[in-house]
Amino acid sequence: MLVRTAALVLLAANAVYFGWSQGLLAPLGLGPDTGSEPQRLAQQIRPEALRVAQTSSAAAPAEPASTAAGPTTEPACLRAGPFDAAQADTLRQALAGADLPEGSWALDATATPTRWIVYMGKYADADALEKKRAELRALRVETAPVRPAALAPGLSLGVFTTAAGAQEHLAQLTRRGVRTARVVPETPEQAVTQLRLPHADEALRARVQPLAGKPLTPC
Repeated sequence: MLVRTAALVLLAANAVYFGWSQGLLAPLGLGPDTGSEPQRLAQQIRPEALRVAQTSSAAAPAEPASTAAGPTTEPACLRAGPFDAAQADTLRQALAGADLPEGSWALDATATPTRWIVYMGKYADADALEKKRAELRALRVETAPVRPAALAPGLSLGVFTTAAGAQEHLAQLTRRGVRTARVVPETPEQAVTQLRLPHADEALRARVQPLAGKPLTPC
């Protein structure tokens, strides 16, 4: 009898639990909290204030405009020359009439250094010159025609900026079997003029270059 009563109680409890879990007892205020509407709506705080923010993947922060300036050329000292006396006078007149800024140019008197050569000659004629050139070629000595008319016909065995350099070369040639060669000045020191632009920018350079007629190079 006791077992039967316990079975009936258990069966009734299962039936009540089933009804509770399935929401059959909800009208009586009994049932699990499912979180469904309308209970969830009641838990929301000012749902009308919510807004969906939309972003575009194509949008990108605006980059500041570049303010970098292009390369600039700083004024530099330039020069041209040398000019002989007649050329210097012509250039001076052209520069003075070009309405250039005051102090933008100067004509400096200078002198070209003496050039020295190891020299052989003068020879009586072209045949004698060619015979000597063949002899030197056999000794593997390079030669070149001389430029000053006062030394022609003759041969240059080397050009030097100092007499000492030419004398040293002559000594080397003598040890190789060269005879009768000597050191002479090819061109003597000459007074010339150099054009100088102390602080030339591109505008000044463009105006002066045609007047100079010779390349403007760094000082």
